[in-house]
Amino acid sequence: MLTLPRRPFRIAAAATLTLIIAALIAAVLWAILDAATDATGGSRVDIAHLLRMTALQAGLTMVLSLLVGTALAWALNRLRFAGRDLVVGLFAAAIVTPGMVVAFGLLSIWGRNGWINQASEALFGIGFESPAYGLSGILLAHVILDGAFAGRILLARLDAIPQSRLKMGQSLGLSAWQRFALIDWPALRGSLPGLGAIIFLLAFTSFPIVLLLGGGPANQTLEVAIYTAVRLDFDLVGAVRLALTQIGVCSLVILLASAFTPVPSALSRSAQPRWRDSAPVRALQWAVLVVGAIGFALPLLSVLYDGLASGLLRVLGQVSFWRATATSIIIGASSALLTLALALMLALGRSAAHRQGARVLLGIPAFAYLAVPAVVLSLGFFLLVRTLGVPVGTAAPIVVVIANSLLSLPFAIATLGPPLDAIIRTRGKLIRSLGLSGWRQFVSIEYPLLGRDIGLMLALAFCFSLGDLGVIALFGTQDFQTLPLMMYRALGSYRSNDAAAIAALLLIFTILAFVGLPRLIERISHAPRR
Repeated sequence: MLTLPRRPFRIAAAATLTLIIAALIAAVLWAILDAATDATGGSRVDIAHLLRMTALQAGLTMVLSLLVGTALAWALNRLRFAGRDLVVGLFAAAIVTPGMVVAFGLLSIWGRNGWINQASEALFGIGFESPAYGLSGILLAHVILDGAFAGRILLARLDAIPQSRLKMGQSLGLSAWQRFALIDWPALRGSLPGLGAIIFLLAFTSFPIVLLLGGGPANQTLEVAIYTAVRLDFDLVGAVRLALTQIGVCSLVILLASAFTPVPSALSRSAQPRWRDSAPVRALQWAVLVVGAIGFALPLLSVLYDGLASGLLRVLGQVSFWRATATSIIIGASSALLTLALALMLALGRSAAHRQGARVLLGIPAFAYLAVPAVVLSLGFFLLVRTLGVPVGTAAPIVVVIANSLLSLPFAIATLGPPLDAIIRTRGKLIRSLGLSGWRQFVSIEYPLLGRDIGLMLALAFCFSLGDLGVIALFGTQDFQTLPLMMYRALGSYRSNDAAAIAALLLIFTILAFVGLPRLIERISHAPRR
């Protein structure tokens, strides 16, 4: 028996949007395949080496991030201290922290002219080879971000353990290891395969971190190689082959991941722990937490210190900075609003569908970006624009907004979908008894209850767009650039002080948006209506 009135308009709108997104992705893939068919001549791209390197760093990132994330979740779940919510929020912010900012922070600490090397030369008169470049630097930056992200997700699983099970464990006098083996591990293991697949895809499609820390062709990945082939060598044959390879691998991983348990959303407030371990175990938990917090926060603090201490006034005095800032904010806001519209239509239609097959089909657009990552999507748009004869400069803003929206869509649907399903379960009979129309249902019930989730989704989409380099990299010009592209060009011109200042300001903008937007939208959604 249905708990809600039928909403055919919602289902039809979501189905239409699904077809439009599918057609857009098909057009992008057609442009890539058409270029591959028409291309003549050979290419010097070594796909086998690039695939091995990309898979190696993604696989190592996945394993290390899951280990780090499990340790962080274990420590945070047990400890009580003032500022715990701040630490949990810090790890939650890893999902929106721009990768190039973390990479720049690592260079500031571990680079050839970084803090540690300068201290070593001042104290001992010796320097050392920087570990921030090459595979070690790539892994370090990825694990800092993905390990913190995994820790926040897994902490939610530990927080969800029923209190009755914990009380039984305490009454049995379980040790820390026994509790982990008998209570924690069964709660965690269901999320690990799906979470591991997401981390693998994020690392496999990573662009700015590898671009900044790769250190040369030996550590190039598919994403960076596609950018190099198009932007530097204009080798469309090699770029298309690389893009097809990446699409194939990503699609295979998505198919395998679809068999796993979905990863829960974990950006809400963490529950306070109610289990107390022995003193030696608590000391180990504190050690894990301190190392993890310092490892994540130190690169960000170094970016803020270097950026605000030198080069800030020079950057603020540049007209190009304010133009890039305005471009970033306009594109970020446009992408966030478009993402909200797309995610709401899809999530509302999916929640209104009562057949499992329809729900699965309406959820397919969430996988668009994961199957066709940013640089590949940009390449497809680039080829499509050239085929249609549209000037690249004219199409660039529209392409960047659409591509950034598709980039954010998986996270947006994951944020809005579960609350909408919960509203149907808990208030479905009430809505049916009141005889509300679809619009009145949304305005009176769904929107007020979704206020913070909508704000969180807007913050995620805005921050993803604000820190993205993969999409703008192929379409940016001197007259059309965002803050990440301006920062990358400053680094390429050896203007490290300018790059540091831009990185610091980019980080500040990201933090303000991530913290402020959810609260602002929640307050607006609960404002009294006349």
